[in-house]
Amino acid sequence: MKKLITVLLVVALLFSMAACAGAGAKNDKYVGISMPTQDLQRWNQDGANMKEKFEAAGFKVDLQYANNEVATQVSQIENMISEGVKVLVIAAIDGKTLTQVLGTAKDAKIAVIAYDRLIMDTDAVSYYCTFDNLKVGTIQGQYIKDQLKLDEGGSYNIELTTGDPADNNAPFFFKGAMDVLQPYIDSGVLKVPSGQVKFEEVATPDWSTEKSQARMEAILASFYADGTQLDACLCSNDSTAKGVTNALASSYTGKYPIVTGQDCDIANTKDMIAGKQSMSVFKDTRTLAAQTVTMASDILAGKTPEVNDTTTYDNGTGIIPTFLCSPVFADVNNYKELLIDSGYYTEDKLK
Repeated sequence: MKKLITVLLVVALLFSMAACAGAGAKNDKYVGISMPTQDLQRWNQDGANMKEKFEAAGFKVDLQYANNEVATQVSQIENMISEGVKVLVIAAIDGKTLTQVLGTAKDAKIAVIAYDRLIMDTDAVSYYCTFDNLKVGTIQGQYIKDQLKLDEGGSYNIELTTGDPADNNAPFFFKGAMDVLQPYIDSGVLKVPSGQVKFEEVATPDWSTEKSQARMEAILASFYADGTQLDACLCSNDSTAKGVTNALASSYTGKYPIVTGQDCDIANTKDMIAGKQSMSVFKDTRTLAAQTVTMASDILAGKTPEVNDTTTYDNGTGIIPTFLCSPVFADVNNYKELLIDSGYYTEDKLK
């Protein structure tokens, strides 16, 4: 009887040790994903894509959304650190507000990947994974240039709308577009009747559709109520584009202008099909998610992750090694190939 009890105790101990070892191994591949908000379709897709791909690669995943509240994001990251994550993937609400909490992550030897938005003023950031944000703006500016045939001269009116000044990406989007458009503004081929051309004047806090709509309604009432033709609206993303198209629908009666966007949100893709929005820059978040998973896996394996930019992105403490994915544009002529044939959306979602 004593021998049987002893055997049972040994077996129980072995099972307990195996369970602990299994838990430890699992925790060695434990990632915390901090997304800014669920209010925008873009971030829901990014979070879901990353969670799926990380779990497929054997990671335990803690995915949190911060409701666009900095204090909430900080608290969630603190909890992830306490729970023992080995890698943090963070799309910051405000890239300048995470210095202290990421200092704690660095002390705990937790690798930090800035996701899509560069995190500023901290040396705790290991890598940056994003799309080529300057190219996003360049594509938008080039689309307007090509559609209006600006090289042939003429006179056209344009209004400018960009994103959240707290988002480090917004100036890159705006600069990329203005690098293309500014020469035509300087020559007089393009005019901005509102006079609002500086980043600070055309920025949209929180990338808010409502704030974008209110600003555009005010511009239309002040500068276009007399029948002045509006030929183009540069919008840095789809939520701001939606505000602009809402304003146009409510208070503009002229020939419909070119409207740019970014992200190919479902509502905006429907607007492209309906002729309300001209184009949207497509950033396949599946590609970005896959690259982020590869980067995290390499870090935990002691390998140096692949990067393709070591000169552009300085977060105030030095250059952050970066991997840039390439964006393309979608419009009514190619959206089926890019969005439906690729499996990004089903056709039913765009009806």
